[in-house]
Amino acid sequence: MTTHPKGDFDISRAVWQRAEGDTSEAAVEVAFVDDLIGMRNSADPDGPVLVFTQAEWDAFVAGAQDGEFDLD
Repeated sequence: MTTHPKGDFDISRAVWQRAEGDTSEAAVEVAFVDDLIGMRNSADPDGPVLVFTQAEWDAFVAGAQDGEFDLD
């Protein structure tokens, strides 16, 4: 279990997911455990996990959908 200021993210219960069809070795993976969302690099599965609250995740997804992170 990873203790985090936002709560305990139980890595042992994480079911890591990536974008459908992504077969690359270094994909972004996410897991939803209780009220927290974890994000990691599939190339380093034992490496750091970024932990988000549901509100933070919702804001991130909304920003991505709105093009907030486009590199134009």
